[in-house]
Amino acid sequence: MPTFNDPIADAAEVSEAMRGLAHATRNVEDPTAIYSAIGSLSAALRSMAQVLHQLGETHDRMSASNRPAPIGRPGRAAAYQVSWELHRASEMVNQVAATVDHAHQIEAAITYDVHLPPEPVPTVRREHGLSL
Repeated sequence: MPTFNDPIADAAEVSEAMRGLAHATRNVEDPTAIYSAIGSLSAALRSMAQVLHQLGETHDRMSASNRPAPIGRPGRAAAYQVSWELHRASEMVNQVAATVDHAHQIEAAITYDVHLPPEPVPTVRREHGLSL
C-alpha cells in the first residue's frame, strides 16, 4: 500500500510489484488481460518519468537552498551528474511510455476467442543415436 510520503518504502513496493508482475507475465493464460496490463504499465511509466525528474530536481535545488547539500566541489559535481542522468533517464522513460501507449492502442483492436480449445502441442519423436 503506497504511503504517499515515504519515498524509500514506496520505491521498495514498486520494486516488489514489478518483480511480481515479471513473474505473473511469464505465462499469460488469458490474453484478454494483456490490454489492462499494458494500460497499467503505461501509467506506471508516466509516473516513473515524473519521479526521475523530481529526484533530479532535488539535486538541482540543493545548492540553492538551506537543505543539506553535497560538501565540496567534488560533491557538487557528482550531484550535478546525478541530476543530469536522472533527467536524461526520465526523457528516455517518456519515450518508452509513448511506445507502450502505442502498443496499448493497437492491442485494443485485437479480439480474442477465449472459447477455442487450446491447440495441441506437437510431440517430437526422438530416436536414439546420432543424427545430422
